[in-house]
Amino acid sequence: MDFVAGAIGGVCGVAVGYPLDTVKVRIQTQAKYVGIWHCVRDIYCRERVWGFYRGLSLPVCTVSLVSSVSFGTYRHCLAHICRFRYGSADAKPAKADITLSGCASGLVRVFLTSPAEVAKVRLQTQTQQWHLSASWSSTAPPMCPVPPMPACSVPGPKYHGPLHCLTTVAREEGLRGLYKGSSALLLRDVHSFATYFLSYAILCEWLTPAGRSQPDVSGVLVAGGCAGVLAWAVATPMDVIKSRLQADGQGQQRYRGLLHCVVTSVREDGLRTLFKGLALNCCRAFPVNMVVFVTYEAALRLARGLLT
Repeated sequence: MDFVAGAIGGVCGVAVGYPLDTVKVRIQTQAKYVGIWHCVRDIYCRERVWGFYRGLSLPVCTVSLVSSVSFGTYRHCLAHICRFRYGSADAKPAKADITLSGCASGLVRVFLTSPAEVAKVRLQTQTQQWHLSASWSSTAPPMCPVPPMPACSVPGPKYHGPLHCLTTVAREEGLRGLYKGSSALLLRDVHSFATYFLSYAILCEWLTPAGRSQPDVSGVLVAGGCAGVLAWAVATPMDVIKSRLQADGQGQQRYRGLLHCVVTSVREDGLRTLFKGLALNCCRAFPVNMVVFVTYEAALRLARGLLT
């Protein structure tokens, strides 16, 4: 049931957080943006609401599997550790047990998510001018200055959807292209998921009322939201590098690998570039992971109630 509950929670989380994820990726990979609001306004003016949902279909299709595997791996790994160390899968785990299980969850995710992440980043960073009609040009709001109409036709986008993106990347860059940035993804997910599950367990313990074994709904909401914020706080530097490596296949490649990308990014933009999108990640993580954990816990309790 952990796999099923994780799948349901993951889908709900994507539905809540995807538009802000698009803004985050654009800020991390395109130097022209000077802030969150500038990026939001530019996407809306050029691409309208659809621009915030570029590449959504693939994450929706895959996130149920990935989230299911993440939560299922964590729970099963934790159960095996407790059985090995304490003789019972229901024994209270130590913080080191939770940390190790979280690392295992992050490790498994990398093999499943890398191709989907490549397609998502390529589609999110692919911009396409919104074609303005005469009626829109006359009624455009002040925040969206109307650009002059080009004399020639605007070329279409390189990628026409997630599956087309994946096949194009595989054809042009080989199978290695589908796993571009996987080293940064590995460094991002292993320690961030350890932080994620450990902080959630600690906060749930703190927020559980006396005489009860589990927190109430408000406690789960707070613990889940804070766990997501803490996880993204430690994940953002490698998330920036991952996004840059995965977006690097469009045009001439700039980076030769993980270390070269880190050195080049810091040399050109300063150390602060590794924290681009940190505020946005944290703002997005709180509501998304509130939804993920409360849905996950509700699905587990419902399943247990039906089975007993």
